[in-house]
Amino acid sequence: MFGLIGKITAKPGGRDALAAAILEGSGAMPGCRSYVVALDAGDGNAIWVTEIWEDEAAHKASLALPAVRAAIAKAMPLIADFGPSFPTVPVGGTGVD
Repeated sequence: MFGLIGKITAKPGGRDALAAAILEGSGAMPGCRSYVVALDAGDGNAIWVTEIWEDEAAHKASLALPAVRAAIAKAMPLIADFGPSFPTVPVGGTGVD
């Protein structure tokens, strides 16, 4: 398993559009067990993306999918900053078994 948790900060007023753009590309991604986009409760411009993949190769392969590439292209103009990103090793939980 491969997990990734990352913070992305939108340009002022663009958080909802950023979240929507990222979610557009998250439909059919082979090897993806979970993909969650969440609004940061303390920062009105930030979102967190939490991902669980079969392995790191599946995550890397997803970046070449047309839907993911289109979502990235739509999201990039809305992004002010990429915050911290934390790779993880999921060991259990819903969708991880």
